[in-house]
Amino acid sequence: MSERVIGPRSGLQWVPLGDIGSTCPAARPTVAAFRSWADSILTQPSDELGRDGPVCPYVRPSMRRDLLWLAQVPAAEPRPMWLRAIIRDALELYPELPTGNGSSASVLRGLITVFPNLTDYSLIDEIHEEFKTKFVERGSMLGQFYPGCDQPGLWNKEYRPLDAPMPMLVVRTMMTTDFPFLLDDPEWADAYVRKFAPTLPAHVRSVMVRRLTSRPASRVPAYQVAPADESCSTSS
Repeated sequence: MSERVIGPRSGLQWVPLGDIGSTCPAARPTVAAFRSWADSILTQPSDELGRDGPVCPYVRPSMRRDLLWLAQVPAAEPRPMWLRAIIRDALELYPELPTGNGSSASVLRGLITVFPNLTDYSLIDEIHEEFKTKFVERGSMLGQFYPGCDQPGLWNKEYRPLDAPMPMLVVRTMMTTDFPFLLDDPEWADAYVRKFAPTLPAHVRSVMVRRLTSRPASRVPAYQVAPADESCSTSS
């Protein structure tokens, strides 16, 4: 069984999805709602999605390997200062989560913070916008989900993949397939290239190069020519 993790700033405890219903009875409705959404939507194909396969191909193996951690914030109006402390904790804790069967399983890890009683979803969007760059810089993604979220899908602009039964903020690892979501911000694109440059498929490298070289030089400082005595490394 995976380990629990506690945020040092917020005191919030994320518990493995397979554990939290038994260790925290108050969270059982939240766990049941999440599992229902995962089983009926995320792990299933959809004609509206615009591609083959399940909506999220990683959810089922993540659940099977018990690599999803969940915490709930029951307050209907959580203080923004506390909410920011929670997300800062998530930023620090996510890279340290156990990987289960080894480092190759790290891409399956997810840190889910649910706000089952929150009604002002603008707070979710505000926190997402404020913190997304910090997560991307560390090679992970922060996603916002809530009822009626109108962010369009990648393959079908009429599809709403972030429309969820309850508001939540989700941390996961950055994937090579995330490049369309990161091209419009130079900092995001830079973080993506630094993480994946050695292994990018040729068509992705081509798109990235075209997009990056179309920007003014001042917007992509990471791509200035280095002096001859400096080495370039993508390792961190």
